Amino acid sequence: MQGQGTFFDGRTAGRHQVQVGLSPDRQALVIAGDSLDAPLRWPLADLRALSDHGGEKDLVLTRHMDTDDESPRDPARLVLRDPALIDWILRTRPSLHKSDLRAGAKRRILRNAALALGALALMLLVILPGLADIMARVIPRDTEERFGRAVTAQMERFLGADERGALVCDHAQGRAALDKMVARLTDGRDLGYDLRVQVFDHPMLNAFAAPGGYVVLVRGLIDKAQGPDAVAAVLAHEIAHVVNRDATRNALRAAGSAGILSLILGDVAGGAVLVAVADQVLNSAYSRKAERTADAYALTMLNDAGISSAGFGAFFDTLAEQEAGLSLPEYLSTHPITAERAQAARDNAAAQGATTPVLTDAEWQALRRICG
Repeated sequence: MQGQGTFFDGRTAGRHQVQVGLSPDRQALVIAGDSLDAPLRWPLADLRALSDHGGEKDLVLTRHMDTDDESPRDPARLVLRDPALIDWILRTRPSLHKSDLRAGAKRRILRNAALALGALALMLLVILPGLADIMARVIPRDTEERFGRAVTAQMERFLGADERGALVCDHAQGRAALDKMVARLTDGRDLGYDLRVQVFDHPMLNAFAAPGGYVVLVRGLIDKAQGPDAVAAVLAHEIAHVVNRDATRNALRAAGSAGILSLILGDVAGGAVLVAVADQVLNSAYSRKAERTADAYALTMLNDAGISSAGFGAFFDTLAEQEAGLSLPEYLSTHPITAERAQAARDNAAAQGATTPVLTDAEWQALRRICG
């Protein structure tokens, strides 16, 4: 049993074309070649295969030997290409793929892995949120506004628009009604931003705040709302996110955590899903706190503007119906439990004094037709 191979001594970059065969006692591979000083003898019991080296039809061998490494292996490599010799070695050497580790190596590996996970958790859960909070406070407003324009444009594309502004609803009477709503909510308030409130023509029941004072109401939310006060409440909630710079803070944190997790997990099959799930869990508690703060701010805005918060509770009831088949545990949700938020809005409405609708019936109908 013999064949040809290529031998690397592990000390130099040179390669040696060699003949490989069994020793007379059939207990070792004998490696011989004109460029070797003398034939080498590798005991069969010491042979180890390297599965991450060589081509599909090659067998790359090294041998077990005492070294200072965690895995005691000879630095030399032997590449076999003879099918018959490779088949014989694979069939007769049960220890070929054995993992050789020094005593205590597993314990050290586990200890180092625990330290690495601890460092990763510290970065994601403590350092990164702290940095995002600092950066959100010091980032220049004009930079934040440019960022907000980019985020809003990206959301338009996500919702199916081919170009910037394609989904923006701008019917004149509907726009006037929306401006009146914004003015009543913000009267006398220094928000720190010039609000840019838009409506996107899409059936999704949603609203969002982007960095730099951008707020978007999606048409589906207006269609599903039971009245203008409910829309005003949602708008107040999103304005709260603007004032608190939550969108900027969350974007900075999400970008950082996703980048770190992508670096750790790698670009492998399913890796993107793992990153998304991990990032969702990491950001959920932080987002719930921001949502509760925004709810409280919105209720204050409604109280100051003399707008009933009962519509806020009705909106949450509608949202609960939409979420009925998608219930998640609270620790996996970026929003507090919907029923809890609805009850808080109703409790606030019960304690309010005199209120008036934010829009007249005609203005409400105009807003509902803002997308034509």
